[in-house]
Amino acid sequence: MHKKLILLAASDSIAISVQAEEQAITELEPVIVTSPLQLKLSESAMPVTVLSDDELRMKTGHSIGETLKNELGINSQSFGPGVGTPVIRGQAGPRVRVLNNGIGSNDASAISPDHATSIEPLLAERIEVLRGPATLLYGSGAMGGVVNVIDNRIPGKAFDKALNAALEQRFDSTSDETSTAMKVEGSKDHIAYHVDGFYRHRNNLDIGGRGIDTAKVAITDPSLEVVDNPYGYLNNTGAEAISGSAGLSWIDDFGFAGVSYNNINNNYGIAPDGTGEETVRIAMRQSKYDFKSELNNPFKFAKSIKTRLGYTDYEHTEIANGEPGAYFTNQTYEGRMEFEHHDIGPLRGVVGFQAQASDFNAIEKLSGEIIVPRSDITSYGVFGVESFDIGPVTYQFGIRVEQTDIRPDGMNSLSYTPVSASASALWKLDNRNSLNLAITRSSRAPNVQELLSNGYHDATRSFEIGSLSLKEETSYNLDLGYRFKSDWLRAEFDLFHNWATDYIAQQRSGEFVDEDGSNACAPDCTIPVVVSTQNDAIFKGYEAKLIFPMMENHYGLLELTLFSDYTRGEFVNGGDVPRMPPLRYGFQLDYNKNKLSSYLRLTRADDQPHAGDFETSTAGYFLLNVGVNYQVKLYKESNLMLFAKGNNLLDENIRNSTSYLRNFAPEAGRGAEVGFRVSY
Repeated sequence: MHKKLILLAASDSIAISVQAEEQAITELEPVIVTSPLQLKLSESAMPVTVLSDDELRMKTGHSIGETLKNELGINSQSFGPGVGTPVIRGQAGPRVRVLNNGIGSNDASAISPDHATSIEPLLAERIEVLRGPATLLYGSGAMGGVVNVIDNRIPGKAFDKALNAALEQRFDSTSDETSTAMKVEGSKDHIAYHVDGFYRHRNNLDIGGRGIDTAKVAITDPSLEVVDNPYGYLNNTGAEAISGSAGLSWIDDFGFAGVSYNNINNNYGIAPDGTGEETVRIAMRQSKYDFKSELNNPFKFAKSIKTRLGYTDYEHTEIANGEPGAYFTNQTYEGRMEFEHHDIGPLRGVVGFQAQASDFNAIEKLSGEIIVPRSDITSYGVFGVESFDIGPVTYQFGIRVEQTDIRPDGMNSLSYTPVSASASALWKLDNRNSLNLAITRSSRAPNVQELLSNGYHDATRSFEIGSLSLKEETSYNLDLGYRFKSDWLRAEFDLFHNWATDYIAQQRSGEFVDEDGSNACAPDCTIPVVVSTQNDAIFKGYEAKLIFPMMENHYGLLELTLFSDYTRGEFVNGGDVPRMPPLRYGFQLDYNKNKLSSYLRLTRADDQPHAGDFETSTAGYFLLNVGVNYQVKLYKESNLMLFAKGNNLLDENIRNSTSYLRNFAPEAGRGAEVGFRVSY
């Protein structure tokens, strides 16, 4: 949702540095790579967020969710500092598809909130967030949207020289975290290569107050006896992660074809419940093999054919008090082919096919007790998106039909046929004003955890019960937007209303059991029962941004941004959808001069009293962040970027309403982050 103007790459964060001569530099408007027709930002009829270059470097957090959490309409569903998955307009998990270079991450992050995504923002070169017709290309049921993290692991074009390199080093005071990321890439003749890697280590997280809100815990977990509640830090929140990737491509006039390999190991802790009885860490490992190709004008009717193939081998073990507990595995093959045809009259479009096959299993490692039966999951989908112009209006239509089959061991197969469709229109009233309208029908099959889970889950400290009676979830979304651009003001407004039928929610039932699922321990049982339920729901809200240039002269460029977003989720038969984000509003000041860029951002998040059944409300807070970066020209073609950030400068004890662990794990307290990036 960013518009690129002279001297400014993005208003909601650090702007690009201006050349020392202070000449006006016109930056080309970014093209949305994830969009089926690779539209420019101004040509999109739906809200789009694009982070890249210095802006991305300044916003990069410990997870994808944390990197995006200050963008309008986006929050992070934290589960302590080790996990941060994106929440888009109140939707998370399977309703937000997280992609890596256009293909699914295929980890277990969409299954449960304690599972970290395997995609690392430190290595990203670009992150795009889409909603609307384009999401149909990547899966049904992406009711929230699609997040595509692009890292150029398989180069798609030749580089300007044989060797390009970058090294980035960061330090974060809130957890004494050090992180190092590097990449080396280049090309010669028809061969292009890419190598990258990162290492991260952190200790326990500093917070602004007590870790456990004992008053709220007494409401949700009345039998829980809190005996350890440290002040100013969270126990068991350290982490260590390491990853490496290598990719190779053949590039020619016909296009390109390439392969890559990635391995990541991540070991992180879950904030304890204060009883001193159980400490849980998660040891995650993933290997990923990918193939990617693109053929230009392969035959008469085709403008291009894009192919993606991937195999992911994922597993993680939840280690409770040093002993292996819940053990999740997911081996997934995913392939997709997109065929972009030459224009047929006014029609520009893409049609394609996608297939996915997974072998999923979740057991208690020592006892062999089944949490989710081993299941073969297959999904096949065909999709198409077409666009055309009539006068000043650009129309886009999309449809996707999918067949999903789940075959659990020892049980009858389950079959679903989700059908999704969308239509949008962008009306450019004049050079300053535009309106956009989109209507989307999104349908998804329930996932294996929602259907089949039946056991104690160490990390969530809950007994999870699925339901075989779940039906397909379908949502109908109406999105209306307005854009205004002039020399004295830029404005963006988006309103949305979503009617969801048979909305699936994993909610507390109000019951408590022991680890075997028995309530014979009553009234001293401490493990809450979480069940999969299905009800009609309504989601509505808005995102708004106003940008005022305050000063533009030889002293530099100063801009003021006013922003706000809001999401409300309610069940039609009464009650609140749990874990909804609060109303947010605030302002940001951006100052840029020559090679210096800086910002100051104050966000007010209101109370969230609409917590849902058997959940507790969260208090409002003020979040004050500042940041600065400075560009230095080094020897010949090498450059140095120095940056520093101050986060949560008011040291607020922030309880994240979208987090399952909000009463046990507040967000990070006051801290400073410093770093540098050297590129050649």
